[in-house]
Amino acid sequence: MFDFIIFLVLGAAFCIIGWRIWKHEQLTLIHRYHYKKVSKKDRKAYAEKMGKACIVIGIGLALCGLINYITVSSIGWLCFVVCFVFGFTMILMAQKRYNGGLF
Repeated sequence: MFDFIIFLVLGAAFCIIGWRIWKHEQLTLIHRYHYKKVSKKDRKAYAEKMGKACIVIGIGLALCGLINYITVSSIGWLCFVVCFVFGFTMILMAQKRYNGGLF
């Protein structure tokens, strides 16, 4: 039960942070060196991609906790890994496209 709550809280936190980055363009939630080379005109698209990526990772965390709470199988972890890899790939692609690299 404890791990279920932890995963839900972490998933909700990632989703809230992602929403704030995406919808409110609050790039200050990301470390400065990750967006310092992003031009003013690309900030909206960059914030959208980074926010959506955080939401995907948050959904993966929440689903992992929920599935592992309902069933005792590795399907929850598989869901987390798929969402994490997809979200992290989205982050890497946004960083490369808008920031010119990871740093």
